[in-house]
Amino acid sequence: MKLSVVILNYNVRYFLELSLKSVEAAIKTIDAEIIVVDNNSSDGSCEMVKELFPSVKLIVNKENSGFSKGNNIGVAEANGEYLCILNPDTVVAEDTFAKLLSYAKSKNDLGIIGCQLIDGKGQFLPESKRNIPKPKVALKKLLGRSHDYYANQIQIEETGRVEILVGAFMLLKKAVYNAVGGFDEDYFMYGEDIDLSYKILKAGYHNYYFGETTIIHFKGESTLRDANYAKRFYGAMQIFYKKHFKRNLLFNGLVWLGIKMAYSIRTFPANVNIKLNNIYIYSEVVNSSLSKVFKEPVNELTSLSNEIKNDSMLIYDFNYLSITNVIDDIKQKSKQENIVIRFIPKNSNFIIGSDSAINRGEIVKF
Repeated sequence: MKLSVVILNYNVRYFLELSLKSVEAAIKTIDAEIIVVDNNSSDGSCEMVKELFPSVKLIVNKENSGFSKGNNIGVAEANGEYLCILNPDTVVAEDTFAKLLSYAKSKNDLGIIGCQLIDGKGQFLPESKRNIPKPKVALKKLLGRSHDYYANQIQIEETGRVEILVGAFMLLKKAVYNAVGGFDEDYFMYGEDIDLSYKILKAGYHNYYFGETTIIHFKGESTLRDANYAKRFYGAMQIFYKKHFKRNLLFNGLVWLGIKMAYSIRTFPANVNIKLNNIYIYSEVVNSSLSKVFKEPVNELTSLSNEIKNDSMLIYDFNYLSITNVIDDIKQKSKQENIVIRFIPKNSNFIIGSDSAINRGEIVKF
């Protein structure tokens, strides 16, 4: 088997459904399997997987064992030569795996390959490519100066070596994953992707950012940006430094002080309520029940080339549009002012999307 896609889920039932449908479309021509590890969800995720995705290998944990342990459990059951560690709040393009596997063949020193990630509003996520968070760089990042933290030496659409990739999407050989011991289970959540990337570098491999394919990562679903997030993130960074950098009293003191300062002054973006003047749906058939969901009239568009106004909601129907084309379109439309983006998964009766890293996304049934 060529590829095993491992998805660790915790209480994001509707985002998981959308993600699984996108993965199924992306592996149609690949000898691949999908493994979902559920960390004791209470939202019907497991029942949904059993009903809608009978070919998916479902592993049900009786407790929330965290990101590292949960993924290690899934990888232990994987049969593929390659692994893709994938968040449940992602949407992959139809050509994502094919492109990355083709690129992987050209690299003898392959560690991890990552790709271009955008959020639910179409904005590029800079954590798609990062540098090693050495003490000086990390302290700047913790204090809000993040330029050196991200791998800005490589442009968004380019491809090349980077040091650190994001755990929402990582493709690598299972043999490499096992050679470095997989995810370190001392990390419960956050920091484990930095640790794995760094361990692989130290083992003599190279990590690559591949900017020629894009996936959506809805921020605020499996990684909600709240006060607990800040506490766990900074705690994870402390674990990373203890494991990988030479200890001395001065260094430890600076790291401790930087983390405490950053935690005390950290602010989160405020919610912004957007007044929507227009609602557009890209579909061939507008479900009549949609008119009951929205107060405003829903304007039907049949072409992605249609111009839209600012202060609008855009609804993309995956029954009629390819994910690849939709991703290209929302990256362009996101440059306009006050654009809200929603999706209708294939053969589903709900609209889904996420606008913020500090709140859960929106699911509207129709």
